[in-house]
Amino acid sequence: MDTAIMAETIALTGHGEEIEAYFARPLGPGPFPGVVVIHHMPGFDRATKEIARTFAVYGYSAVCPNLHYRYAPGAKATDAAAAAISAGGVPDDQCIGDVGRAVRFLRALPTANGRVGVIGYCSGGRQAYVVACSLDIDAAVDCYGGRVVASPEDLTPARPISPIDRTPDLRCPLLGLFGAEDGNPSPEQTAQIEAALRANGKSYEFHTFENAGHAFFSVDRPNYRVEAAKDGWKLIWDFFGRNLQS
Repeated sequence: MDTAIMAETIALTGHGEEIEAYFARPLGPGPFPGVVVIHHMPGFDRATKEIARTFAVYGYSAVCPNLHYRYAPGAKATDAAAAAISAGGVPDDQCIGDVGRAVRFLRALPTANGRVGVIGYCSGGRQAYVVACSLDIDAAVDCYGGRVVASPEDLTPARPISPIDRTPDLRCPLLGLFGAEDGNPSPEQTAQIEAALRANGKSYEFHTFENAGHAFFSVDRPNYRVEAAKDGWKLIWDFFGRNLQS
């Protein structure tokens, strides 16, 4: 792909208040599908913005809302992430509200084709699962989302429902990408999620990569596994191409 793009930081009124978001889009008349990128626990960082730009290069309008913005406006990503963790984590209802606003933003673009997907990494993978069970979107990708299978001690006032218990409400096809050496989610937990999806008759595709653990897409971390990441991106382009391109 060699698509000209434009990228910038914008303001979105999310779950009741304004937050910042990163918006990358192809230049041209479209129509283009949309993707909401949910950042990982390290936050609204350079690597996540690069992912948004990658989607734009491949012909998708992409928005990444800064889910940690409220906790430390203007702070660097790691400090805002630490502030969010200190506050008990991003509440699921707040995440759903912020992502829902990003979905509406993408669908309202004059270049939109009306179809929007969501993708999340790490904690964002968990949030992508929650969002896919809560909003009307067209496709979702969970990249090694931890605590989709939540134990009772994992539940909090901010996150009162185990995401796997939301499975009956899943509203779109789901792609899951996991590492065989990951501990959160472990292969056993991934099997539990797959069993719940199958039991509820949901449309899903799960792929587990050998010799890969958590965060294998992260090119700037020791966790990066080039072959797993390359194959994972091929699966993402195929999945979103089938479900979002019109």
